[in-house]
Amino acid sequence: MPQRPQIHICLLSLALTSVLVSASARGQAKPSPNQAAPQQTPTQGQPKSLPMGTPAPHSTHYPILLLGFGNQPSWSVRIGLKGPERFDREGYPPIPLEPGEVTQEATPETWSYHAKDSATGAAVAVHLSREACTDATNDTLTTTPPLGGKYSFKISIDHAQIGSLKGCGRIATELFPKINNRPDQDDDDAKKKPPVPVSSVIKFQSPIVVAYVNATQQLAFKRGSIVRTIPGAAGDDLSPSHDGKRLVFAREEGAVRAISEYDYDSNNVKELLRGDIRNPVWSPDDSRVAYLNHQGGKWQLWAFPANDPAKAAVISTDGFESIQGWNDPRTVLALTSNPAALAWIGEDGKPTQTLPLSDLCGTDFVPGPRITVRLHPTNPDLVLVSASFARPPAGVPPVENGQAGGLFFFEFRSRRRAVLTIPNLSATEGEWSRDGFQILFTGTDSSRRKATYRVFWDAIGLQKYVAGTSLVVGL
Repeated sequence: MPQRPQIHICLLSLALTSVLVSASARGQAKPSPNQAAPQQTPTQGQPKSLPMGTPAPHSTHYPILLLGFGNQPSWSVRIGLKGPERFDREGYPPIPLEPGEVTQEATPETWSYHAKDSATGAAVAVHLSREACTDATNDTLTTTPPLGGKYSFKISIDHAQIGSLKGCGRIATELFPKINNRPDQDDDDAKKKPPVPVSSVIKFQSPIVVAYVNATQQLAFKRGSIVRTIPGAAGDDLSPSHDGKRLVFAREEGAVRAISEYDYDSNNVKELLRGDIRNPVWSPDDSRVAYLNHQGGKWQLWAFPANDPAKAAVISTDGFESIQGWNDPRTVLALTSNPAALAWIGEDGKPTQTLPLSDLCGTDFVPGPRITVRLHPTNPDLVLVSASFARPPAGVPPVENGQAGGLFFFEFRSRRRAVLTIPNLSATEGEWSRDGFQILFTGTDSSRRKATYRVFWDAIGLQKYVAGTSLVVGL
């Protein structure tokens, strides 16, 4: 009796072996007469040939976080798990991308990622191939050190407005999401709290010198933490010198206007010129001041040496609406009256180039004379424009003569126009910080309360900056 279980197990093993051998024999096809005889079983030490399965299909998407970049000009594009996410160029605000279709090209190691420029709707395509790539770029638009110039991918990006750029790519391990090993309760709590947006600006300098009109309508000149109220009547058209020591401005004295200068160190005001004049603006090297002088029934463009206002002379007798700054020490950027255009006026009084305001503003903004245009401090291809919306977005209060003000970036070469979204505020008088990463502007809420606000150029970090308006930056 104790031996029966072992006998049953042995008989079951023999039966299963017999079934498997029979099934294997039935599964082998009998060779036809024209077929070669099957090969003999390999001898000991020789590998057995294994049957080939169905080839696995190649993915149409490289399933990992990648960073593409190039130089001349310096640029980078981030490819996430869903496709292209952000396009960066040196000297320009980042471009958020909306990932689209991913297609595989002729080879298994080549992909095309389609996307859309979130600000303008322009088509974007990123082409990626897994092959060795050498580039002189230092990968400067990332937070990681350079990798020596040898990379695993070739990459190119085509933007319908900006053009095509070529470069290399790498696996961006520093972009991988952090693994969360915390309890499920913590995960649920995190889902209830929306993530706080983080600006792409990691290094910036707050303005050291600013001038503005304070809450009591007096001129204020701030350097560091010390604010000085300029004695005398209120003024406008503020322009701090680039060294942060002086401020020129216009003020009315009855029926006459004057251009005056305030010296921060001495805390004194002196009058420079008197007449039907306005809109003084320092040159980039602080050697001259351009201004508008009403002569012959129109506002002409004039200038004087900073240390000798008596030598004021006309630059152009054409009609102008306003001076928007200097492109360089010999070229003034101004708005012309007829035709309504943005013009670069040389020392000979002739425009070196012009841009109609209708082309600058497009269909989304009103090309009126009250717009302001500010050149980026380091990139002459980029300007910040303040203008009235043709159709205000939801939430932007129409408080400026029944109109709502907005800010947008404009690139001269590509004609790309991107709105800087400011929620719940009518934005006017936009200004760059001197490092070019921050925007300062006069914001008016739905209750018509005004203040100066600050926001980074990627529309993150909006906060009230000072209780004043018409702020301009010196240093």
